[in-house]
Amino acid sequence: MDPAGQDQLQQDVEAFCQQVRPKEELCYLEHRFNQEAIELAKKYNLLGMPIDVEWGGRGADLSTYLKALARIGQEGSGLRTLFSGHTSIGQYPIARFGSADQQREYLQPSARGEKIMAFGLTEPEAGSNPLELQSSYRQEGDHYLLNGIKYLISNGGIADTVIFFAYPVEGPRRMSAFIVDTDGPGIEREDMTAKLGLPTCNTAMFELTDYRVPTENMLGSEGDGFRIAMETLVSGRLSVAAGCLGVIEDCLKETIEYAKERQQHGKPIAQHQLVQQHIARIELSRQTTESVLATATEAKMFSDADLDDQQRLQQADLLAAEVKFVASNAALDAADRALQVFGGRGYSELFRPARHWKDVRVCRIYEGTDEILQLKIAASLLGKEYAAFR
Repeated sequence: MDPAGQDQLQQDVEAFCQQVRPKEELCYLEHRFNQEAIELAKKYNLLGMPIDVEWGGRGADLSTYLKALARIGQEGSGLRTLFSGHTSIGQYPIARFGSADQQREYLQPSARGEKIMAFGLTEPEAGSNPLELQSSYRQEGDHYLLNGIKYLISNGGIADTVIFFAYPVEGPRRMSAFIVDTDGPGIEREDMTAKLGLPTCNTAMFELTDYRVPTENMLGSEGDGFRIAMETLVSGRLSVAAGCLGVIEDCLKETIEYAKERQQHGKPIAQHQLVQQHIARIELSRQTTESVLATATEAKMFSDADLDDQQRLQQADLLAAEVKFVASNAALDAADRALQVFGGRGYSELFRPARHWKDVRVCRIYEGTDEILQLKIAASLLGKEYAAFR
């Protein structure tokens, strides 16, 4: 993407964020999905930022896209999750593994916002270990019949298309991936609203019962599902990290402004040393996260330049795990410190630190829990023979 295109995209993202904020804040207080976010994203052409221009996207490189997500993350993790679910783990596997026909059929309308995407991997009994998936498929003529329940799926209740992972009923137990349009018979969906945070983001569970999918909607080759899922999670983890950077940036901005305005003991609380300590720590979190994210982004772009180089892929995978762990923990700490500086007001959803604090907690869970990521990092240092899970 040329510099002019990068500048224009950032301008569009900024305009989107400024326009979406009032409605996003209202929907948060009312604890409901912000439908207007999709319409505004369509208006500013933001639903296919890294997708090739050939397929209707903006053609942004990874670095530019993640900067856009960081800015969107300032508005809240719920809003950023809409984009991560749609683009980073929804469109990405089709762009990476899809056939030309699949890319034409799904990337173009999804980039225009005519199709909202989701990623259907997690199940009630299969979270950190996708090898325990219970979803199944069997072929019947020129269709596959899919069965299974997917759980805690971002965009799951509004998605027009879902990347669905399942194992064959018969034969070798090797996971496959499918592009599933959600407008057919045999699907039941339920929004999951009893969440700690992310009230403006749609989260749902859905069940497929003998759901018919054309054979040409298998993504990649049969048995490629696990590889597709794992590579897609690299993209997803980077998007979470970028959003967390945005959370830290917004917490820093809000805390500095409030500390200068709030008077206690005859002076602005910004002059109190322990308040300054919180601000300094948030800044250190911002700087650290930004630096690690830049390194991980460079590794992913280097890997994308040669998709057959397994060493590059492994390095990108490792760094994505590291930055996701660093960023999500740093963002939660930043939100906690911002809330503390705000004092009693910080404990109210009327103020941004409280919303960030509630929302960003999930970033230490989805796209790889803290525990799984640490095991992954340790195994890369110790060697595969020491891996906790084999």
